[in-house]
Amino acid sequence: MTISRRTLLGSGAALGLLTACGSNSGRSKDGSTGGKVALGHWYHQYGEPGTEAAVRRYAAAYDRAKVNVQWRPGNYDQQTAAALLTDAGPDVFEVNGPTLDQIQGGQVVDLTSLLDGVKDDFNPAVLAPKTYDGRIWGVPQVVDTQFLYYRKSLLAAAGVQPPATLDQLVDAARALTRDRVKGLFLGNDGGAGVLGGTPLYAAGLSLVTADGAVGFDDPAAARTLGKLHQLYADKSLLLGAPSDWSDPAAFTQGLTAMQWSGLWALPAVLKALGDDFGVLPFPKDGPGGRPSVPVGAYAAAVSARSKHQAEAKAYVKWLWVERADFQEDFALSYGFHIPARLSLARRAAKLREGAAADVVSFVTDHGYAQPLLWTPALQTAYQDALNRIIKDGASADSELRAVVRRAKDELQRVKKH
Repeated sequence: MTISRRTLLGSGAALGLLTACGSNSGRSKDGSTGGKVALGHWYHQYGEPGTEAAVRRYAAAYDRAKVNVQWRPGNYDQQTAAALLTDAGPDVFEVNGPTLDQIQGGQVVDLTSLLDGVKDDFNPAVLAPKTYDGRIWGVPQVVDTQFLYYRKSLLAAAGVQPPATLDQLVDAARALTRDRVKGLFLGNDGGAGVLGGTPLYAAGLSLVTADGAVGFDDPAAARTLGKLHQLYADKSLLLGAPSDWSDPAAFTQGLTAMQWSGLWALPAVLKALGDDFGVLPFPKDGPGGRPSVPVGAYAAAVSARSKHQAEAKAYVKWLWVERADFQEDFALSYGFHIPARLSLARRAAKLREGAAADVVSFVTDHGYAQPLLWTPALQTAYQDALNRIIKDGASADSELRAVVRRAKDELQRVKKH
């Protein structure tokens, strides 16, 4: 699962190409207004109050062009994919990518020069999937992550220490399961949908290696994923909760002693439980393992069909490189997220103490992002296999061998593009 600061809204997908590619692009007909170039900037619809007003305020503060913000409800990915094939789409757009298809298809502009002198200040985990062929195609906006929440009082009552290894997590979940409280909540499907490649990284592996090969063609992968089935077989997992993993209600209401969720949930957990909780990365597994947390970031990209690419790039640099005040405001005033810039994450007052500071260190030390070469087809194949392993007790070795074969073929295909 690609991690982002919000969930794309599925309603309104039938807006279709007329809305996505019509004249309502945010630009004037002649491409200028009042002597200034007019730029269209698209965002998908956020669920966090105040975000739309904030991005309109940022745009209004830019004095070198007239920036027209478009708030796009509905299936945003579908809308932008269609609009990028026309001359009526946005100049600048928010993207959960850019995707490999958009980069290889020449639909987005190279933004490498915008990060000259500051590239090392961007979180490398989220910058990596915006990079292809050594060039940067999107500027990360904020960082989101997932991790493990645990209830301190429940662990103390059961004599359980916060788990540092996957074996300890399995044992802890079993020991914490009693009466109406389950030891662990990984989602109503048992974790197949949300965990993704996180257990593989915790085993010291990866989805795709730095040179574009399969990163989990290793016996350690089957060993680690098999332990996820043990959680299910032990009946240590909460299943059928009223809300799924992204909502901390199961944790705050005492239905589970530990829950996998996201940074966005931290304010609600803090309000409900005070200091009776802690946070952990997904625990390491095996001698080559390491703690792991998945990270993701929406990015600002420039359409290759824009008639004002230079002006669009200058605006993106101003907003997402130069205006640190807007970047911090965007991350922490509307929801709870980490700025993409390491320096901003270190200095932000809301991220300096307690669990928030711990999470920032997890992201810095243990964060990984889904690789750009990991295509939707591979994600589906892997997740289906993980579901069978966790719920059905299917052989992790056999399931993974099939995914490895598929991944080798798919990676060879995309690298030849």
